Amino acid sequence: MIGMGKSHSKKGDRASGRQGSPPRKKSYSRGNSPARNAAERKQPSDPNLIRLNKYVANSGVCSRREADIYIAAGNVTVNGKPITEMGYKVKLADKVKFDGRLLNPIKREYVLLNKPKDFTTTGRDEQGKRTAMGLISKASKTELKPVGKLGKSTTGLLLFTNDGELTKRLNSPKNGLRKLFHIELNKPLRSADLKKIQDGLAVDDKVVKVQEVSFVDNAPKTQVGMELFSTRSNIVQRIFDTLGYEIVKLDRVVYAGLTKKDLPRGHWRYLTEKEVINLGMIN
Repeated sequence: MIGMGKSHSKKGDRASGRQGSPPRKKSYSRGNSPARNAAERKQPSDPNLIRLNKYVANSGVCSRREADIYIAAGNVTVNGKPITEMGYKVKLADKVKFDGRLLNPIKREYVLLNKPKDFTTTGRDEQGKRTAMGLISKASKTELKPVGKLGKSTTGLLLFTNDGELTKRLNSPKNGLRKLFHIELNKPLRSADLKKIQDGLAVDDKVVKVQEVSFVDNAPKTQVGMELFSTRSNIVQRIFDTLGYEIVKLDRVVYAGLTKKDLPRGHWRYLTEKEVINLGMIN
């Protein structure tokens, strides 16, 4: 009887699995992948570099899509040289011009606050003081400044932005700026004094013209609505001081076409694109 002999296969045959089959490839499904070379690793983006179309858009000239068109047409220069390459990146320190005008890469932001009473307009929170800037501190990573001022006891609309050009125009517009106030006085306003305001009242030897002033409907004669375009400081307060009245409450309900609609006291919101465009048309 002939018995079965032991296998004389080599160790290499066992390692390859079935006889004659090719060697198995090593699996990396369990996290055994080889370490990548430093050159293969994705390099972190440089925070000091920004795409040219974004730089142009942030300056407020146009949208990023429109910026691509202007860049391709040669309207944009970087450090004096026209750049038409799509995806081109620039440094924040580079001088970028659009049709010869120097651009600012910081994105312009606009925030509207319905300011509560007893909050100061300017300054930071010091010694427990409550500030309007503190209320909008989470609205932006950049520093936003108020356009003009509201007294500590005055409530209502207050605009914040980092757009220096717009701030300058709104603070001293050639044709004035429409503002509407809801005023509550310490005593009923006499009809004769109402007419004085309507006709133009001299305050500090200069006549103040108001667009409209009237009693608030279905309210006591202590409550008055006033619309004016004057940019003189604290002019509403000074009008009634001249006539011998004290203002108990002063609320700015309209400012440069912006309203308090759907904006509760102490809350803020970003301006819409249309609102920003409308403000930009003021001069």
